[in-house]
Amino acid sequence: MTPKPLQALVKLNLDKPIWDRFFWVSPLTVVGTLEEDGTPNLAPKHMATPMGWQNYFGFVCTPRHSTYRNIERDGVFTVSMPRPDQVVLASLCAAPRCDDSAKPVLGALQTRPATRVSGVHLAQSYLFFECELDRMVDGFGENSLVVGRIVEAAVARDSLRTLERDGQDMIHDAPMLAYLQPWRFASITQTYAFPLPDGFER
Repeated sequence: MTPKPLQALVKLNLDKPIWDRFFWVSPLTVVGTLEEDGTPNLAPKHMATPMGWQNYFGFVCTPRHSTYRNIERDGVFTVSMPRPDQVVLASLCAAPRCDDSAKPVLGALQTRPATRVSGVHLAQSYLFFECELDRMVDGFGENSLVVGRIVEAAVARDSLRTLERDGQDMIHDAPMLAYLQPWRFASITQTYAFPLPDGFER
């Protein structure tokens, strides 16, 4: 096989954050907490990922946000994974607060209560986690890593992997939402089996 010619590279200026200079794919999650007065807070987060192969989930936040302060105080949070047709609802979760710190738009969102921790989920999502705080790691510039231990998890029936269902058929019938930083999203309906090498082990 003839190797392809190497593409020209553009060096990025590291004096500024680089993350808006190219597109990159990540999940879009909605993290749920409760304010001090007990009202729900839902916030979209895209710097979010499982923390290893055990049941831990983490996301990047900042101490300036009420999401961080609520988790620091209560020690719990929820995670909802929206579907592509919920992208507008997930975006509304990021609406700015009023002068009195209220976010009236959250009252218009359909939610479902968590069952193991205090909080709510964004209803009609396809995947739900309820987490107890494991640790907060500060010091990534102005940001922090918030890691929770999943104590309850549920998935919509149409998104549950089973031996009887082909993975591509399942994703075609229940598309997945991908966030493309900065400010774009995609609905994933077509996928391919990953070409794992012989002898591969996780």
